[in-house]
Amino acid sequence: MQNLENEFGNSADLSIRKLKFSTNSNVSIIHIEGIVDEQSINENVIKPLIHLLKEIESTNTTKDLVDQIIQIISVASINIILDWSELLDRILAGNTVILINGNTKAITVGTQKIQSRSITEPTTQTVIKGPKDSFTENISTNISLVRARIQNSKLRLERTKVGSVTKTDIGIMYIEGIADKNMVMEAMSRIKKIELNGILDSNYIEEVIRDNRNTIFPLLQNSERPDTVVANLLEGRIAILIQGTPFVLIIPVFFIQFFQSSEDYYENSIFSSFVRLIRIGSFFVNMYASAIYLALITHHHGLIPTTLMVSLMAQRERVPFPAIVELLIMELAFEVLREAGVRMPRAIGPAVSIVGALILGQAAVEAGFVSAAIVIIVATSAISSFTIPNTSIVNIARGLRFMIICSSAFIGFYGILLISLCILLHICSLRSLGVPYFAPFAPLRIDEQRDGLIRFPIISALRKSPVNKSNETRVNIRRDQK
Repeated sequence: MQNLENEFGNSADLSIRKLKFSTNSNVSIIHIEGIVDEQSINENVIKPLIHLLKEIESTNTTKDLVDQIIQIISVASINIILDWSELLDRILAGNTVILINGNTKAITVGTQKIQSRSITEPTTQTVIKGPKDSFTENISTNISLVRARIQNSKLRLERTKVGSVTKTDIGIMYIEGIADKNMVMEAMSRIKKIELNGILDSNYIEEVIRDNRNTIFPLLQNSERPDTVVANLLEGRIAILIQGTPFVLIIPVFFIQFFQSSEDYYENSIFSSFVRLIRIGSFFVNMYASAIYLALITHHHGLIPTTLMVSLMAQRERVPFPAIVELLIMELAFEVLREAGVRMPRAIGPAVSIVGALILGQAAVEAGFVSAAIVIIVATSAISSFTIPNTSIVNIARGLRFMIICSSAFIGFYGILLISLCILLHICSLRSLGVPYFAPFAPLRIDEQRDGLIRFPIISALRKSPVNKSNETRVNIRRDQK
């Protein structure tokens, strides 16, 4: 007991209760307040233990006290441990520990109860048609949401702790027989090799275990939707759940996945394919619209119709800045407004965005700081970014847009083409857990194009997992139903 108090520094939330049942014998019940179920401890541990000790004291029995305590405690998880470090880990995890004076065994009782918010609708990956539940910060709740959708004994869960200080619970889920065994072993090996003081969010894991740590492209997908995670598990991928964050990591991933939404599979395939093409087109508009306008207005006047060119030049007569400076001012101003809208309190965040977009934009045009065409181009580029369902790829487009703009200002379309080729070559060189990142386009896989740029009907999409060629098809449909 003295060692425990020294280890925890006499912490105020360390609860120790001693129960005496003879002159020199006692039982100590230890737990940390706030992360345990107090009612369960009182009803299922302390109360039956008091009755047992009274009975022992009155009858003076000499049976093994450890076995008797295990028999009377009505909690599902009970373990006997002999290791001191394991004892500390169990207490910190929310277990209740029972120590018996004169006995080298310690009894741990599963009484964890971590406070967390209830299951709500997703905040970043919303859909009109489809499930409305999302993951929470409690890893046990998140595991149950996946288990509820895959009621199969082949669903596997491996648990470990990462972080020398925080000791954060990590869960690795996959479906045996569908997920590639080598990929599972590689993912588990990378996670166990992590040497950090603490894990506070899924990005801590993502940055360490991805194949290329120098790329800005996301090599793991994060999702707060259980149905998205389940769909990826059925395709042979691996899900990594982290205590303390509602975002679950999915590995391996392809570049095209970041343009796919779970709602694509809840709507008609023709409409879903049309919307997916719009998302992909919006991504290119977000990246290239400003750069193409700058290239045309600066280097390639001959490609602009004469009437439009006269109109654009007339708008720029009062603007004192070069086109590149004018464009960068507007792009940076919008990024500031976007960040302000995110950081401001929800009650006034939309108001700030409206004021910045409408009033300041119109005032800037009337004052002659920027031309009206620039406002239209920047606004179109910004609005197109909101159609992409994954924020990770949106942030990539925001960063690459400035590189393309700068190259366009120097050598026009030649600069845009040069930067685009460099980006494409870089994407083709990337791998996610050893799988080509730009598949199924590079290397080209014809049989997997049915869920690439467009989505084929589910009834005809008897496709194998894109990450494991040896398993069963993801959608099994009886032949007589075709």
